[in-house]
Amino acid sequence: MISNQSLTPKEILIELDKYIVGQQDAKRSVAIALRNRWRRRQVESPLREEIAPKNIIMIGPTGVGKTEIARRLAALAQSPFIKVEASKYTEVGYVGRDVESMVRDLVDLAVNMVKDEEKTRIEGVAEANAEDRILDLLLPPKPSTVVATGPDQSNSFTIQNPDLPMQREEPGSSSTREKFRQMLRDGKLDDRELEVAISESKSMPMVEIMTTSGMEDMQSNLQDAFSKLFPRKKKNRKMKVPEALEATKKEEMEKLVDMDAVIKEALRRTEESGIIFLDEIDKVASRGGSGGHGPEVSREGVQRDLLPIVEGATVSTKHGMVKTDHVLFIASGAFHMSKPSDLIPELQGRFPIRVELHSLGKDEFVRILTEPENALIKQYVALMKTEGVDLVFEDDAIDTIAAIAVEVNERTEEIGARRLHTVMERVLDVLSFDASDRENETFVVTADYVKERLSAIVKDQDLSRYIL
Repeated sequence: MISNQSLTPKEILIELDKYIVGQQDAKRSVAIALRNRWRRRQVESPLREEIAPKNIIMIGPTGVGKTEIARRLAALAQSPFIKVEASKYTEVGYVGRDVESMVRDLVDLAVNMVKDEEKTRIEGVAEANAEDRILDLLLPPKPSTVVATGPDQSNSFTIQNPDLPMQREEPGSSSTREKFRQMLRDGKLDDRELEVAISESKSMPMVEIMTTSGMEDMQSNLQDAFSKLFPRKKKNRKMKVPEALEATKKEEMEKLVDMDAVIKEALRRTEESGIIFLDEIDKVASRGGSGGHGPEVSREGVQRDLLPIVEGATVSTKHGMVKTDHVLFIASGAFHMSKPSDLIPELQGRFPIRVELHSLGKDEFVRILTEPENALIKQYVALMKTEGVDLVFEDDAIDTIAAIAVEVNERTEEIGARRLHTVMERVLDVLSFDASDRENETFVVTADYVKERLSAIVKDQDLSRYIL
């Protein structure tokens, strides 16, 4: 089994092909960019520090696969990945978030990612510890003596309780415990109710701060401070054995996770292999390439604020300082009203690789409906199967759905493959409503059925604008 961290560009392309139809140029570019992350890590220092990632701009209309490419790439890379909209950031003085917050969000995501991995690694130990805690409640040790304590907390005297047996290791006690352990694992004790002491955080005061740009994380920092002021307390709760086992297992996991090591690894991953996907980059481009007045000032301000982050800066986060020198930035935009050359020259230079994604036609739509592992038709067949209905699509019906989606895109607004979702919903609207009454039935979708459901809407252009 090949590690996802060392996939070759061809292997990355094969993986992306499972979910994304067409757009070979874009997939090739991101595959090379991802492989270059691995190559850089194999280079010896100090040259390794000098090799900067080649950031990418993906240009193409909505619904052609830009976001999906980045999302699947992150899953393949097993890297900290965050998708942000460039339009929600503004320069200081305008309403919006500070651009550095994207790096802070990426670090938080990396910490959760590494923590989950660590929890998976120690799951077996935590489970064993949780079992022991539950067995201690099911088989409490019997006291044999009563110890009286003096005022100075020293043992003044000991009374032997004649009604209780002497506390000694009985030969059968360990075997009894193991029998109970086996019963616990076999689910024979699931109906038993236990009283378990579970840690729970004391309700903290809700802190909400209206801040200016650049101070977003003050709220989370204050929440962290309050959580230390109000430590967790134990609370006895009655629950069934399976619930008690799950609750104690989570508690044991939290105890076993070394948060210092987790944070250190998360910061390393963020700096070495973090990916930030900047969507809607065209919305902050100044049309015509010049600023001036009105909203253009804010747009150019966002670009100038983005510059140091993309170029390489040190950002302060609550987990520590993070350098963005080797974070890979993938930007995307439709660029209907503007061009990549309308971005400020300094920012253009930080995105050396430009890839154009093409509009999708009927053939691509047919493939999108049938080929990917998460294809729409496969989804609908699986959904109807839950109701006991066997849904079957004839090839002509799939061709008709694709043709109608292309026609509506051309006549109204080009929204790419997303149009297939609206068309499919409209085609299967009646079946989805009645499916619960059609158990053990086979429903065949034919080309005539598709036309019957959609012809009136497609003909009426005003109606298709609202419905499809």
